[in-house]
Amino acid sequence: MGYAHEYADAVLHRGRVPMEPADFVPDWPDGPRRGKFFPSVESYVLPDGDDLADAPAWAGLLPRSGRGPSATDPADPTGASGGFTLPLLSAMLKDSYGLTGRRLGVQANSDLSGLPFYTHANWSRGTAGGGGLYPVGVYWASGPSGPLTPGIHYYDVQRHAVQRLLTGDVTARVREALGRDAPAEALETDQYLILGVKYWQTAFKYNSFGYHVVCTDVGTLVQTWRIWAAAHGLRTAAVLWFDEPRLNGLLGTVGEEEGVFAVVPLRWDGDVTVARTAVADGPDPAVRHRDVERSRTVIEFPTVLAMHATTVAGAAERPAPGALAPAAARPVPAGGTRVALPAPAFPEVPVRRVLRSRRSSFGRFDAADPVTPGQLSSVLAACAATSLGGEADPDGTLQQVRLYAFVNHVQDIAPGAYVYDPGAGDLALVVPGPQGAFLQENYFLANYNLEQAGVVLVPTVRTTAVLDAVGDRGYRLAVGTAGAVAQTFYLAASALSLGAGVALGFDNVSFVERLGLEGTAEAPLLIMPLGNERPGPADFRHEIA
Repeated sequence: MGYAHEYADAVLHRGRVPMEPADFVPDWPDGPRRGKFFPSVESYVLPDGDDLADAPAWAGLLPRSGRGPSATDPADPTGASGGFTLPLLSAMLKDSYGLTGRRLGVQANSDLSGLPFYTHANWSRGTAGGGGLYPVGVYWASGPSGPLTPGIHYYDVQRHAVQRLLTGDVTARVREALGRDAPAEALETDQYLILGVKYWQTAFKYNSFGYHVVCTDVGTLVQTWRIWAAAHGLRTAAVLWFDEPRLNGLLGTVGEEEGVFAVVPLRWDGDVTVARTAVADGPDPAVRHRDVERSRTVIEFPTVLAMHATTVAGAAERPAPGALAPAAARPVPAGGTRVALPAPAFPEVPVRRVLRSRRSSFGRFDAADPVTPGQLSSVLAACAATSLGGEADPDGTLQQVRLYAFVNHVQDIAPGAYVYDPGAGDLALVVPGPQGAFLQENYFLANYNLEQAGVVLVPTVRTTAVLDAVGDRGYRLAVGTAGAVAQTFYLAASALSLGAGVALGFDNVSFVERLGLEGTAEAPLLIMPLGNERPGPADFRHEIA
């Protein structure tokens, strides 16, 4: 067993045994920026894509079944050509990670007092982020088939622009780093989105737990792109195994401050001919521009450095297809008390609207207005269908996540803890009776009254089984999958006009004990409350201010 097993165990037990350094206190005034700052680099403003045709969100939320009411061909719901263009890519970046509004509504989160002040402005994005920190840097490696001068471009979320950090086509080097056994789609293009994580951007708040959080954040962003692309008749699939040190070198990252977590190849519109010539001998070019750090003091955490090292070791040793099969979610046993659910379906809501309206409910749930079985069925089905795909599961058909539902206020469903059976489309009772007191006792923060939520979903991943199957780098896959489920959950709730939230601060072991998961390797990684919100919220209309 590698170091990632120790880390996974520490994360699971951190509600009872704090992770070191246990006495760490964030220095909020000296915190880093939420993004990189390259002061001497010219920016190129991207089109916002607002004139693109609306695309139905259900095509991405339910990609294989129960798609929704539309009669449009689900394989190509918008008539897209199958390839990205600059307006499409720009719109996807804006809708996923760009700044789309202010968060100023009155709610129960601890940051409420600072929201009215512009210097502490909380900007909304389509993708969820752990603690609202957004540590993922998006780099676009563009070759000759693209619309810009070939090079490496950094996506500046504040200005919705790209900054060219390196001029020249380096995509052949990216393909070499991905390896000859990479998926064909990764070797037949010269356009790549490279996702880098700057650890300090999260570790300054979460210290050793920060590595877990950034893995979740990568999963949320990758899943947003999968849903957005599917809604527009396109496809994205992240590559997770590659020569990471080489790509780190191309990006010019310093030491162990940052790591490349995923590469997303883009099929570009039109005829793209990729030259198969060998890369010239000699060192790779590298980005020379440096991010200007805001923090005066940057702290290195040994646990984060150890996780970086163990997940980089063997990063290019791609697992064989089917390697994840031993780590699949356990099937739900037949029999027991079952509750049938209606077939899942989503309304005809554009994916952009779903992303722009995504938010955390923070204390707004209203138990007087229960969730319907149809709404619960749709959210469960969308979450159960979530997969990061990747090399170990290229078809994205392996069920990696098991979903539990702690029912508080759902029409015609008795309170209790249930497990969702995606094959049968129903719920199997695990623990009867009201669960509100248990949920609240094992939640660390005060920003949610979990009993007021209609239902609290708990996804589990067999994390240690994933590590056993594909090695320590599989930690990124396991936790990233949970992040992808969280993003699907948020967008499914948004499509159904329901309130939602995702939290990491809870006693994981108590949920293992409550659900009888000892010895199964199932790790509850998130709790996700869902429900209707109180009417008439006190929100600031930033768009008309």
